[in-house]
This record gives sequence, structure tokens and C-alpha cells, in this order.
Amino acid sequence: MKKDHDLKDEYVVDDWPALLEKGKLADFALIATPDRLHKEPAIAFAKQGYHILLEKPMAVTAEDCQLIVDVCNTHGVMLAVCHVLRYLPESKKIKEVIDSGIIGDVVNIRHLEPIGFWHYAHSFVRGNWRNEATSCFSLLAKSCHDIDLITYWIGDKKCTNIQSFGSLNHFTQKNKPDGASSRCLDCNVEEQCPYSAKKIYLDLFNKGHRGWPIDVVTEGVPDIESLTECLRVGPYGRCVYDCDNDVVDNQVVNFQFEGGATASFSMIAFTEEVCKRKVTIYGTKGEINCNFGDPAINVFDFLTRQNTKHFLEKTIPPNTSMMGHSGADYHLINSFVTALSENDASKILTGPTDTLKSHMLVFAAEKSRKEGKVIPLLQ
Repeated sequence: MKKDHDLKDEYVVDDWPALLEKGKLADFALIATPDRLHKEPAIAFAKQGYHILLEKPMAVTAEDCQLIVDVCNTHGVMLAVCHVLRYLPESKKIKEVIDSGIIGDVVNIRHLEPIGFWHYAHSFVRGNWRNEATSCFSLLAKSCHDIDLITYWIGDKKCTNIQSFGSLNHFTQKNKPDGASSRCLDCNVEEQCPYSAKKIYLDLFNKGHRGWPIDVVTEGVPDIESLTECLRVGPYGRCVYDCDNDVVDNQVVNFQFEGGATASFSMIAFTEEVCKRKVTIYGTKGEINCNFGDPAINVFDFLTRQNTKHFLEKTIPPNTSMMGHSGADYHLINSFVTALSENDASKILTGPTDTLKSHMLVFAAEKSRKEGKVIPLLQ
């Protein structure tokens, strides 16, 4: 980073508190520390007058999320949270169609996040988000994006009740195959395991792939020797049935909103597609169907009985390096920088009020899952 941005030695530090000692150096701070380490730097930099761009989730408790919002409001700084999916053309087009009234009043939203079988094994069994005590629960880590989208589309209606079910269904010691080793490289049954680290990482490498997820497993430019050694001794070479993971691999959340509208969300590890979300929105006059990544969303009109494709506008500069999340990363950064340059917080789609609202639903859903009951929200 020092080389890429031509930074002076005095601005290269080991940890964020050292930057605070130097006074205010910039207009904003981007907080991308691990999930459990968001609160302290966000609050500290906000108090020093920095606008805040905060990686999701905001924090790992409802109280800390509220505190971050309160501090930013008190000190008059803008806060944007990296709920990048709001900035996708698909999400914005769905919102545009709903607000136009074409499908009438929204009655139900059905939303799916297919995590992908190998992606889940990489990130939530072997990886950084595998254990709630060291990170957070998986609905918050992986799917606070999706809960945020549901609140974005449903609009001003308040959620009155929430209910959730889910479990760690498969990646447990009891499901470990007979004869399996604790590590994939010396396992006698590895060839029959779809979650084999050799299949996920070495096969990708041998096909010429060098980016994610391989670049997470190794440090520096990977080669076959370093990658193999990391799988031999590191966390990503462990048997998926022999890890310290405890976060759920499947979860459903049901919502009831003011006026009777409902929504359902499913997060599932065991899918071929990787994070290619699917949503159907049912209105009183029509229906929206969207497979994220497709060039258009489909709208069916009950009156005319006609399907209409609403094509998506792609407005990403051709040479940008911010193509993460299908270009949503670019739109997030562009909106945040525009908001700062024009002193107009309305440019931010994922500001403190909306983000706090959706985070609180995530915490309520997890409470429902753990306690096995419907959680009323308007008492």
C-alpha cells in the first residue's frame, strides 16, 4: 500500500491508534478491520471529525451499532456502511419498479442467497467467519446485505414480527466419513469429498487461477509449493468435519410488516451457484422476478398479462479496478465521495438510519432462532 499510494514513512503505522495521534489527516476514514474490531476505530475517528466509511457489519452487537450511529450524529460526520448490494443495478431497478406502482402494493418478498458449497467451506467452515466467538453469527456476517435489501424494497413499512429457524446441519464431527483424516492432503477418502481442499484450491491453481480464494490461503504471490505447504499446515487444509466452526449452514427468516405484507429470506450453503441471489416480489397488480447477474429483471402485469423485461443500466468506467460485487464496490465509493464533495448525505444509499434499521432486524432474527420464538418488534 505504501508503494501503490506513494505514502511517506510517517503515515505508515502498525495500528490505527497511531494515526489518531497525528491529528486529522484526511476527510474520511475507511474502517475495514475484522468484524469484532469495528466499533473502537469507528467511534475514535468520528470523534476526531473524520467522515466514516464502515465495512459491514457495523458491529457485532445491537448496542455497539447504536453507539456508532449516535457518535457520528453527535459529531456531525457522515456515516456510510458497505451494504454494497443496494448499489447494484438490479437492486435499484427493483426499487424503481416498486416505487412506480406498476406491481401495485407489495404483498410478499421471497429472497434467496445461495452461498455456494465450496465458498461456504472456504469462508464459514475453514475461514475467518467460521466461529461466532471470533467473528459473529453467519446471518450478520454474510446476509445482513440481504436483510438490508428487503428493508430497502419494502420501504417505510415497519417490521412488526420476525421469526427465524436455522442450524449447523452438516459440517460437524458426527458427519465425518469413516477413514477420513484431519487434513485433506493425507486423507484416504479425499477423492470422494466435494469439500476437499485439494479440489477447492489446488485444482483452481492448476487451472491458472491466482486470485480469491487462493490469495487468502497464501501470503504474497502464490506458487504450487507455497500453496501446498499452507494446505499442509494451515487452517484451509483442515477437514471440514474437524474444524472449530459453529455458525449455521442454513437459515430462514420470516418477516411481517405493517399493513400485512410479509417477506421470507433463505440463506443456504449447499448450492451450485455462488452468491447469485434470486428474488421474487409479489404485488397486488404484478410480479417481479430477478436473478442477480442477469441483464434484466422481469415484470409481469396482471392486467395486460404481459411480461416486460426492464434492462439494467451499467455505468461503470471501463478501466476501474473496483469491480468487486459486480461493480457495486465502485458505485458505493463513488456515491460516498460524491456525498463528501457536495456535502450531501442523501447521495449515500446506506447511511446510519437505514443501516441501523436493517441491522436491528438481523439481531432480532438471530434472537428468534436461538430462543425458538417469534420476536414482536412494536411493543
